[in-house]
Amino acid sequence: MTEAADLIAGAVAKSATVAEVLVGRGVLAQTGALFRRQFGEGPACIIADENTWKAAGAAVEASLKAAGIAVRTHVMGAKPRLKPTVDLANSLRDVLARDESVPVAVGSGVINDVVKHAAFGLKRDYLCVGTAASMDGYTSAGSPLSDKGFKKTIQCKPAKAVIGDLDVIAAAPGEMTGWGYGDLAGKVPAGGDWIIADALGIEAVDDVAWPLVQGGLRGWLGAPDAIAAGDAVALEGLFTGLTLVGLAMELHGSSRPASGADHQIAHLWEMDDLKWGGERVSHGACVAVGCVMALRLFDWLLGQDLARLDVAGLVAAAPTLAQKVAAVHAAFGPGEIAVRAVEEVRAKHAEGAVLRARLERVRDGWPVLAERLRGQVVTPEAMVDMLHRAGAPAEAAEIGVGRDYLRRTTLNARFLRSRYTVLDLLDECGMLEAAVEASLPLPVRKEGRA
Repeated sequence: MTEAADLIAGAVAKSATVAEVLVGRGVLAQTGALFRRQFGEGPACIIADENTWKAAGAAVEASLKAAGIAVRTHVMGAKPRLKPTVDLANSLRDVLARDESVPVAVGSGVINDVVKHAAFGLKRDYLCVGTAASMDGYTSAGSPLSDKGFKKTIQCKPAKAVIGDLDVIAAAPGEMTGWGYGDLAGKVPAGGDWIIADALGIEAVDDVAWPLVQGGLRGWLGAPDAIAAGDAVALEGLFTGLTLVGLAMELHGSSRPASGADHQIAHLWEMDDLKWGGERVSHGACVAVGCVMALRLFDWLLGQDLARLDVAGLVAAAPTLAQKVAAVHAAFGPGEIAVRAVEEVRAKHAEGAVLRARLERVRDGWPVLAERLRGQVVTPEAMVDMLHRAGAPAEAAEIGVGRDYLRRTTLNARFLRSRYTVLDLLDECGMLEAAVEASLPLPVRKEGRA
């Protein structure tokens, strides 16, 4: 057993739902045997799109049939790229409800997430056959889906079993591997966000979930050139990291171990259905760029001396909840997004004595907090270089995000989640607008979305 397999097996042993994760070269042929171990005699329903069917679906079907499992299939179109929505998940729930089939998701992010939601609605376990190291959701207990335009992570049961055939993963389009690298890179600033919440007594770092994500993170991200080249060892590390992140989210009970300001920024672009080059921009690409923007905010923050905060002045000038609600409506207008965002803002709003105590904690503990953050984050320049070498986007213009749109969405991202991040710290310290402005790219003549 490899070191990667040992790490995964140790995490699986702690999971209440995930029973087996099989990663290696040529393991697709073991699908039928794994299915019998974990699900019995079937039947099975394979759900894929046209691309993932070609990549692995036919081989999965052959292995299941060879093991004596009755199989039916549901193959969706791949153009345009599928959108991760509750509506799509509900349509697949109806497909699955025709009989007692065990769902077999063959694909990566969107397919896994919608099948996960559909299976959960039917109270069924499911098998996921990953076709790319493109995101961290294979083993996670949540489905990040859009519901009436608002993207949120809906708690569901993760796959009972996951197969990651490294030959299939290596054959995936290079841009998809780049998306997975970008999703994993986002755990760097997300860790910084958790450190802030921990230091302020808002949400303590979990001693189980934290090392699963952060313990090997530098190593998994440390070979971007090899990942871009499709090196089997590097891809195994990337897939292992993404798998462990998913398990960490399940064990923690939320996406906090994997998601912070980087994802909040990215989710706004996804909710806006951002398109570039004629296609919807993928989650991993959005997170990669959101990761760089978050790191630029951290970089700016670490150049400030928060030990000199004017706490009394900040508390006196702090916006009321009513003012924040008005800001939400000004940002998003009428509709479901604003309604949901108001709920999130209300949940984390602090004022008066509570805000004063928090800011005093920031002021008095800044030297220690700053040192913890410096040990966690990397410079934005270093991250841009790593992302580019791995084949991922890094700069906003590379996914069609213009300077003004980047400013607007970064400022508004704090409204999307009750989770406390660097965006909230900067906001409560009266520094958010200055930090965002300093973190924007230099103006250029031609931009993407404005």
